[in-house]
Amino acid sequence: MIFGMTTFTFVHVVLSLIGIGSGLVVLRGLLASNPMNGWTATFLATTAATSLTGFLFAFHGVTPGIVLGVLSLIALAVAVAGRYGFHLAGPWRWLYAAGCVTALYFNVFVLIAQAFGKLPALHALAPTTPPSGPVFAAAQGLALVFFGVMGVLAARRFRPVGV
Repeated sequence: MIFGMTTFTFVHVVLSLIGIGSGLVVLRGLLASNPMNGWTATFLATTAATSLTGFLFAFHGVTPGIVLGVLSLIALAVAVAGRYGFHLAGPWRWLYAAGCVTALYFNVFVLIAQAFGKLPALHALAPTTPPSGPVFAAAQGLALVFFGVMGVLAARRFRPVGV
C-alpha cells in the first residue's frame, strides 16, 4: 500500500497526473503553434495508459469511468492518427489539436470527480457518492467551459512549421 492505495491504483494515479501535467504543457504548445514533440509523446502515452489501466479495475458494469475511458481512447486515436499518421495535413491539424484537448479534459474531469470523492474539504461540499450538487457541478462546468474555449483556440491557432 502506498498512500493508502494498492500499488496498481498508485501507478494508475501517477500515470494520470503525469498525463494531466504534460497535457497542460502540450495545450500551451498548441496555443503557441509549438509541436512540443517530447511532451506530446509523454502526454499521449500516459493518457492512453491511464485509460487502459482504468479498464483493469474490478468490473461491476458500465460506469461513467468506463465510458470516459472509451471516449478518451477515441480522442487519443484521432490525435495520434492526425499527428503521426497524417502528419497534421489538412483537417488532421485541427483534429489532432481537438483530440488532445478532449483527452486532457476527460482526464481533468475524472481528477475533479476523484478530488471531490477523496479530499475531505471537497467531499464536505459534495458528500454524495458519486459526488454531485451545485459546487461539484460548478467545478465541472468551469472545467468544461475552460477546455471548450481552449479546444477551439488550439484548433484555430495550432499551425506548426516543418512538423
